[in-house]
Amino acid sequence: MVISVITLFPQVFKPILGSSIIAKAQEQRKLKIELVNLRKFGIGKRKQVDDRVYGGGVGMILRVEPIVKAIQKATSGKRGKIILLTPRGKKFDQACAFRLAKEKHITLICGKYEGVDERVRKSINEELSIGDYILSGGEIGAMVIIDAVSRLLPGVLDKEATQNESFTERTVGSKRALLLEPPQYTRPEEFNKIRVPRLLLSGNHQKIAEWRLNEAIKKTRRMRPDLIG
Repeated sequence: MVISVITLFPQVFKPILGSSIIAKAQEQRKLKIELVNLRKFGIGKRKQVDDRVYGGGVGMILRVEPIVKAIQKATSGKRGKIILLTPRGKKFDQACAFRLAKEKHITLICGKYEGVDERVRKSINEELSIGDYILSGGEIGAMVIIDAVSRLLPGVLDKEATQNESFTERTVGSKRALLLEPPQYTRPEEFNKIRVPRLLLSGNHQKIAEWRLNEAIKKTRRMRPDLIG
């Protein structure tokens, strides 16, 4: 998979791209990340990428021409999935991460300032947001999407690791529901008089699986009832 990121601040991505699972995915050649500096496509000697809003208003917005040129550079004539990161977008979730992990090439456009020229939307496929709040730019959102998607690429992690975690759909009775992960424990068996549930030490994998599902249901109903209904 190739992920292209159009951004005014490519330098902020370097620490996360060289660490943990994202680095592993690149080393395994499961993932290639290309940073496209929007400033290189700016207009005039000053490489201007933003301007005042027609009709008046506070702040600046990104111009359409530099973004469209950057998209053309990122996609090299092959369209792929082009995504604008914006507060207006659909909320990014685990189902979306699974969907994007099936793509061969996605391009993430990091918004900035007060937004982008509306005409940019003629050149994209989708708009995404990582939450109902405002950030100073789309770079953090792009990092979130890269991290969530890269760990789902085939062969990067064990398949089981991505099937039984929070926000992954599982069967509850006759229905499918999103569940949080159940409680998990490691050594020591006892800490501050709190013991690991004995069942988890029993070796009875069927009973353990049943316990984990029941605990996941209880935890989800208590902490995120909106997920399970």
